[in-house]
Amino acid sequence: MEQSVRTTRALRAALPRWAHDRIGLVPAHPSYVAEDGFPAEMSVNWSGGEPELRILFDSLGHDVVWPGDGGPVTRRLDRVHETFTPRAGRPSPAPVWHSIAWRPPSRIVHKTYFGLYAWPHAHREAAVAEAMDRLGMSAAWDDARRRVETVGGEREIEFFAVDLADEADARVKIYYRNHDAGLAEVNDVASVALSHDAAAASAAYRTLTGGRPEAGEAALSCLAFRSGVDRAAESTTYLRLPDLTSSDEEAVERTAELLHREGVDPGRFRLLTAALAPGPLSGTRVLELVSYRTAGRRGDVTTYFRFPVYDRALAPVDLG
Repeated sequence: MEQSVRTTRALRAALPRWAHDRIGLVPAHPSYVAEDGFPAEMSVNWSGGEPELRILFDSLGHDVVWPGDGGPVTRRLDRVHETFTPRAGRPSPAPVWHSIAWRPPSRIVHKTYFGLYAWPHAHREAAVAEAMDRLGMSAAWDDARRRVETVGGEREIEFFAVDLADEADARVKIYYRNHDAGLAEVNDVASVALSHDAAAASAAYRTLTGGRPEAGEAALSCLAFRSGVDRAAESTTYLRLPDLTSSDEEAVERTAELLHREGVDPGRFRLLTAALAPGPLSGTRVLELVSYRTAGRRGDVTTYFRFPVYDRALAPVDLG
């Protein structure tokens, strides 16, 4: 109970000013986080002895209170923040997303994401190259970029993210959105990373797709970089289950099967999804993404929940 109270306080402290506004019938400032414009999502990573709860939210242009202002964590963030603003020649400030992650009894971990999705591709690539250079990771990024370019298909850089953790633990992450990709293609992108088991990943992907060879709409590939490693260290692949399943009911069954195969009891996942869904799983869509990573531990599966806050999706979301 005491840990839960501390986590709630940390979330309230980190949320921007919009957290105090009434939700209303339509989003006052539509966000790219969810189809209906709601600016937040919840996710759970199921590896390890205890699951890790994560909350991600869009700052919507408001200031975010970074943990430990002035310390080594925020100094690292300060080195790259300007890269994603008009001061560095960008067409507009990159939207800033923030997340907190908590796996009891460990400390809370903070992460920051810069959304590059509204910029021309040349600006995205230039900003990422400059940020990686400022962080001393340009050689690793050049290696990863060259390897990704050898993979067939079409994709674009969508996010740049930084773990706000001690230097030894911190990762820098670059996210690609794939277009009309097959599972073999997203597995080839993931194989750019040093610690990726392509055979295990292929089996996991097929479990989530029900045996289909397609990765579905807008599958995401994340390459993670660590200090002292001269190439991408880890990779994570995200599959969008509403495009691969008929309902939450089918999505839950496939995800539960994957968790079971990875040595994780899916009971808590089933209970959580049922508690979050606004009705019977046969008619709901709250389980949006499931990600899989092979980085030396089993059960590295994360489930992403987006809630039907507004009556209908905004199509398209007004990014202006």
